[in-house]
Amino acid sequence: MDLSSTKPVGPADRAVRPRIWAMGISRLRDLFREIAGEFDERADVRIVTRAYEDALSAIAEAGTARPDVIVAAGSNGGFLKTRAQVPVVVVSPTGFDVMQALARARRDASRIALVSAGETPPEVRRFVAAYGLDVQFASYQSAQEAEACVHDLHDRGIETIVGPGLVTDLAASAGMGAVFLYSHASVRKAVETALEVAYATHAEAFRRQRLDNLLQHLRDGVVALDARGRVEAINERLASALGVEPAAAVGRALVDLRPELRTLRGEDGDALATVRGVRYVVHRGPLVDRGVTSGSVLTFQESRAVERLDRALRSQPTTQQFAARYALDDVVGASAPMARVRDLVRRYAKSDATVLVLGESGTGKEMIAQSLHALSARRSYPFVAVNCGAFPEALLESELFGYEEGAFTGARRGGKTGLFEAAHRGTLFLDEIGEMPPSLQSRLLRALQEREVIRLGSTEPIRIDVRVIAATHRPLLAAVEAGTFRADLYYRLNILNVGLPPLRERAADIPALAATLLVQAARREPRLAERLRDADDAARVLGATQAVLARYRWPGNVRELQNVIERIAVELAEEADENDPAAACGALDPDALQAIAPELFAAPPDAADSDDAQTLHARRRRAEADEIRAVLDACGGDRDRACAMLGISKTTLWRKLSAK
Repeated sequence: MDLSSTKPVGPADRAVRPRIWAMGISRLRDLFREIAGEFDERADVRIVTRAYEDALSAIAEAGTARPDVIVAAGSNGGFLKTRAQVPVVVVSPTGFDVMQALARARRDASRIALVSAGETPPEVRRFVAAYGLDVQFASYQSAQEAEACVHDLHDRGIETIVGPGLVTDLAASAGMGAVFLYSHASVRKAVETALEVAYATHAEAFRRQRLDNLLQHLRDGVVALDARGRVEAINERLASALGVEPAAAVGRALVDLRPELRTLRGEDGDALATVRGVRYVVHRGPLVDRGVTSGSVLTFQESRAVERLDRALRSQPTTQQFAARYALDDVVGASAPMARVRDLVRRYAKSDATVLVLGESGTGKEMIAQSLHALSARRSYPFVAVNCGAFPEALLESELFGYEEGAFTGARRGGKTGLFEAAHRGTLFLDEIGEMPPSLQSRLLRALQEREVIRLGSTEPIRIDVRVIAATHRPLLAAVEAGTFRADLYYRLNILNVGLPPLRERAADIPALAATLLVQAARREPRLAERLRDADDAARVLGATQAVLARYRWPGNVRELQNVIERIAVELAEEADENDPAAACGALDPDALQAIAPELFAAPPDAADSDDAQTLHARRRRAEADEIRAVLDACGGDRDRACAMLGISKTTLWRKLSAK
């Protein structure tokens, strides 16, 4: 917090006239009266002829009309300086004052004593020695000591005393010579100093008032500490939370107010503290005045309020970055298997339970996940998708759970929000969950069970409200039996289950699906946009080839069909009449299709041959897994060494070991 400004802090142009009390008796009083008129325009100078305890009583009796600064001299000045509740400026004689006073004393006497209130300043002793003056030195602390000192000097034959008003009055009463030490110049200088002190006091009071007004208007608990860690200002909210009165807290250390605050260290930044059973997030920052750090400011926020604000921020409507692009109406297909899928999606969207979507690669698992989200009560909040097989293990962990600043080498400044947090109140789609390494499976299970995550490099749990939809093309139950996928995680994920049929098992949907995909491809191709406007146009173009498309086995499912349709769209665009943008596309004949996608016309493999091929492939995978296990055994189970010997990553090692 910076309290500095371009103008001096305090009354504008020093318009407020400070109250200055000039406290002295006898000779000093007379000097005050002689110079007081010089300050009429700048100060209210009042001559008060009271000293010591009597002077303290006068200050107390003044109440709110008490002076801003007191000017006094001698032992009375020293007495008030240590006891008065207002600043005291003590008149100090200059070297010229001493020289003049001693010169006057030597005119009438040869034996002179210089008496000081307190120890004689060393510079005065040096001055006397330098001029070879025969001067005795004496000092006193109180009126009684002053009287005894004068009697002693009288008995020792001293003729004249140079000193403050008290001792010169006593010397005169004893029949001795007396020279008053102070001059108009020294008194005038003391009053000028008092004015500067008063201005500074007013400025400080103005600054404190401004700070106090600022603190009282803040909704959080706030305390300002001085450079020593003492309370300088505190607002009502924090004082109430600490169980103290604001006025009683000023000038005390925080730990004196509440011992439990001893856990707060002096460094700037955030910390946690519990006071009277309430947990607070405490932020400490520097208090800067005119570019100089003069203390610190601590703000206390109830952790519940911070959590509510965090939830409010995280629950804002989703941005385009984490929005579902598909709905159930985008899922094409009227076959019985797809009708069953649609029915499950509508029913499961009403639930908040975890869903496991199973299906071969390319069957549209993410589209189903987005449809579930779009129909659910979470549709206004983020849909966040992550492919668990696309990241190395360490990177996947930081993507899912986030990390704090400095959690590891290369960590982003300020840390990073994980995808669980990004999906707060929405849906997190974990694609290819079967590829997740075992070390992360346990963290995922905990997040699902506890509904909280802990960032890398942190110990503070973060509450999350997320629905999880997982998908895989792998037989997870077989992975559970093989020990490569946690059984408890499998059953936590497989609460609701949607199985997607491969495209070959819903061949009746291929004509409508192909037509829809061709319209979508045409929209991305300017030369076709006006020629293929709807599914009817696309169906006419594909009409002669639909039988070929329906007969093919589509091992890549909808994704493979989409790739073939993209090729068809490129071919149609090349044949389009550029001189007539509205001219309809001609129908695609099977010969043209064979040139575009010859794989569609390859003879389907014999069932027996297919079985033999699959058996051979399975044998190869098992042999590879056995070889990896042998290397792993030779390395004593050290996966890092085994990976180095095999030249593969830990994720690849895990995938090959779990292959069936």
